[in-house]
Amino acid sequence: MIQTPFISVAVTLPVMKPYTYSMPEHLREFCSPGMRVLVPFGKRRVTGYILSGQESCKGFKAKKILDVLDDYPLFPEHEISFFKWISDYYIHPLGDVIKTALPSGLDRHDVSCVFVTDKGQDGLNKGHLAPGEEQVLEFVLKRQSCTLKQVLKNSRNASVNALVRRMEKQDLITVSAVLKKDGAKIKKEKFILPGDGPKSVIRMSKKRLKLLCLVKEKKEISLTGLKKDIPTAPALIKPLAKAGYIKIIQRQVFRDPLGDPVESDTPPELTLEQKKVVKQVQAGINSGFCPYLLSGITGSGKTEVYMRLVMDVINKGKNAIVLVPEISLISQTERRFRARFGEKIAVIHSSLSKGERIDQWRKIALKKVGIVIGARSAVFAPFDNIGIIIVDEEHDTSYKQETGLRYNARDLAVVRGKMNNCPVILGSATPSLQSFQNVVLKRFKELKLETRINRHPLPKITLVDLKKYKDARGYDRIITPELSKEIRACLDQGNQALIFLNRRGFATFPVCRECGKSLLCKHCDITMTLHKGRNVYQCHLCGYERPVNTKCPECGSSKIQPLGFGTEKIEAMMKAMFPDARLARMDQDSTSKKGAAIKILKSIRNRNVDIIVGTQMLAKGHDFPSITLVGVICADLSLSIPDFRAGERTFQLLAQVAGRAGRGDTMGKVIMQTYNPEHFIIEAAKKQDFFKFFQNEAPFRKALMYPPFSRMIQLKISGDNFARVKAFAFNIANVLKAMLENEKKQGNAVDILGPIESPIQKISSRFRWQILVKSPSSSQVNRLVKFTMDHPSVTQKSGIRVIVDVDPYSLM
Repeated sequence: MIQTPFISVAVTLPVMKPYTYSMPEHLREFCSPGMRVLVPFGKRRVTGYILSGQESCKGFKAKKILDVLDDYPLFPEHEISFFKWISDYYIHPLGDVIKTALPSGLDRHDVSCVFVTDKGQDGLNKGHLAPGEEQVLEFVLKRQSCTLKQVLKNSRNASVNALVRRMEKQDLITVSAVLKKDGAKIKKEKFILPGDGPKSVIRMSKKRLKLLCLVKEKKEISLTGLKKDIPTAPALIKPLAKAGYIKIIQRQVFRDPLGDPVESDTPPELTLEQKKVVKQVQAGINSGFCPYLLSGITGSGKTEVYMRLVMDVINKGKNAIVLVPEISLISQTERRFRARFGEKIAVIHSSLSKGERIDQWRKIALKKVGIVIGARSAVFAPFDNIGIIIVDEEHDTSYKQETGLRYNARDLAVVRGKMNNCPVILGSATPSLQSFQNVVLKRFKELKLETRINRHPLPKITLVDLKKYKDARGYDRIITPELSKEIRACLDQGNQALIFLNRRGFATFPVCRECGKSLLCKHCDITMTLHKGRNVYQCHLCGYERPVNTKCPECGSSKIQPLGFGTEKIEAMMKAMFPDARLARMDQDSTSKKGAAIKILKSIRNRNVDIIVGTQMLAKGHDFPSITLVGVICADLSLSIPDFRAGERTFQLLAQVAGRAGRGDTMGKVIMQTYNPEHFIIEAAKKQDFFKFFQNEAPFRKALMYPPFSRMIQLKISGDNFARVKAFAFNIANVLKAMLENEKKQGNAVDILGPIESPIQKISSRFRWQILVKSPSSSQVNRLVKFTMDHPSVTQKSGIRVIVDVDPYSLM
């Protein structure tokens, strides 16, 4: 409860500082930090989050809040310092940080809506208007509610802004602010209870008697549950309630996104290695914050270690957060945890509906669950008594958010663990160089699991040199004889095979046979990909599509040759080579519908599939005991990407996908096709030797002062005019370099690279430039960029966007 006359509020707008508002006395008893309020901001109304109370407001007259939007805080008060840290470190508006942390569907704000006046309607009926005016009015009248943004987007008139302003002055339309909210509602359900006694007598049918018996037996039953036994229950309850036989009440309920019920399990006997790890962490749980890197080979039982540590925390009356990188992995992890801990679990990820996400958040905030399992956004779960945070597959790039607030959930887990004084476990068979360097510097403690469960050996990995193989036409072979032979042997033994290619679609390099030009996206600087299942060429960056019979944009020829290969083509080849095998494909295309990924994974576990073709979605964390063979179509694909982390990602991907083989009782095999069998990354992946990879990769990074030996901020400058974007990028760089001279005088080591064009020079019709600012000191590089971003004259210009990406994962 807030007793002060003023409050500090973070608004959901691109402003860095909080604002002060006055709190009407009659609302104070309903307000607490962590609750939403509706506040005026200029001429708009926006959502804000209460940070704290204030006794005074100096120098200006504070505006009054308009409304309190919550009955209880959406996050604990002590987490406000966590949000402020994020805002400061990632140079991002505090209100948007909190908005990102909360489930979508909670925001309220004014939207400019367009309405047709009587004069406008009359002019349209009489045909007295110009064509552009008619088009705007007809578009608005077709919709019950039409925003100004929709009108501007729909119009083909280049000067539509001026047209709309002129029509408003002529009283043909009005543009008004309408309060909008994101639309997710709290779910309510009817419950049926025995009545106090009949007030009147009504005729009893067999169905009415059956309903009364069920209510008497259950004491209380939901209408949904009642309908399972009596489908006509909604019609039956009204007269029974009116007569006093039953009572009907309405109650808030939680939507349930969890899967089918699971049988409870019995904790297995831990291996000696697992016992050692659990004992070491348990000893530190009562000592407070300590970050651990658990480096365990694939199949060594890391998940069982996680569950034992969570059990210890729950028994102490504390809460646990478990992060997993992929939504498809959440199902597997959640089922194992439910088998051990029951239903006191919440899940958070982007595949949930808005309503489901809000309900999961409410369950956590109302202390109805003790464990949260989820993707990166679960790091914000509103627990106020965290006992442990676990980040599985900590190396995974999915933990980095690439839009809006560009945070890394792994790093935030460590920060939140420190602020909540609890241990943090980062687990991986292929740790990130950043985390391993923290072990080297003794910032993290290392834990090891070096043996697979039941002492199953690691799979035998064979490298196949693709340079030695050509087909009858002289083209490179996609499936070598060695891989084909092993797939046949695997199928004959009744086992499953995983064929890995981290490239979706059918043909990834369409080329015109007349002029030799590749088929590029009209909006992006990349080639389009043929998706044969849908008969379209698609851009994998902006989604733009061309029909399969498209003509060459350069010369007009219809002779487009679809070269290259993706998972669709590999699936087709597998069907042709092994017609008796049952196939499944798992990539972004085949799992786009809700529940599709879980359905495919279930069919794999139930042995309804013989050959699985997939991308990196299958490479991490999954436990398929019947997969004894992994075939890697081309191990070199990601090595050629112009990014300093390309080698690290390639090693992690190859080592992880190899680890899917041989997790059951049968020895696993991996056939790794490559054009560079001598490359140190390919050799390290073959030997599953992370330390060898680190020893080779770290000196390159250190010599160039790239992470983990420096901290880096990337400034991304984009716009629809190449010359203006380039000039603006150079202007920002010049300001940074002028400030850098002053930093050097103070003995600070900061380096500025660029500006240069991004490797992908255009995405969604926006030209892209970038500047890299790096330094061994995080505070120095942060201070330099923050000072620059605080000057709108330097970083803000109409039609140009400047994005700050702290600790970027990709320089593409």
